[in-house]
Amino acid sequence: MASSTVNVVRYTALLSGVFYGIAHRRSLQKAHDEEKLHHAVHEREHLIQQAKEAWKQKQEAPKDSIVTDPEDPRFDIEKLISKWEKEYS
Repeated sequence: MASSTVNVVRYTALLSGVFYGIAHRRSLQKAHDEEKLHHAVHEREHLIQQAKEAWKQKQEAPKDSIVTDPEDPRFDIEKLISKWEKEYS
């Protein structure tokens, strides 16, 4: 049979391993959460930058341009047909 000293060493090693595992898991989880937050912030900044560029391009577009998208509320079929008539005449 194992002596009491061996049992103390075994259980001490077991409990030390368990507590080390818990502490290590917490540190890994904290690093992962920080990386996830950093990624979310970076992604949001990227989307804001894209939106600013799209807004700038929209504002730079000529105001008298003809909208060719039928889903757009500013779409006017008469203007589009007259444009086509001018182009192909």
